[in-house]
Amino acid sequence: MFEATEITRLIQQGLPCDYVQIQGDDGVHFTGVVVSAEFSGKPKVRQHQAVYATLGPLMGNEIHALQLQTYTPEQWASVRQELGL
Repeated sequence: MFEATEITRLIQQGLPCDYVQIQGDDGVHFTGVVVSAEFSGKPKVRQHQAVYATLGPLMGNEIHALQLQTYTPEQWASVRQELGL
């Protein structure tokens, strides 16, 4: 079983991020939000691939599923404003 905090650490280690939040209670299924300037100009599929690359062979093995929401810093600021955060 894997901890959400370890996934957060690995993502932050492998990708320059402004914000990372990973959640999951069962140790194999996780959801998360990742904000990175590296995502600028990339389609969502490439953004998700960049995050998955930070986790390497853990994806599909120790980590069965990771449902992502990815944003550039500008998109994240807009989302936060819309949500009133």
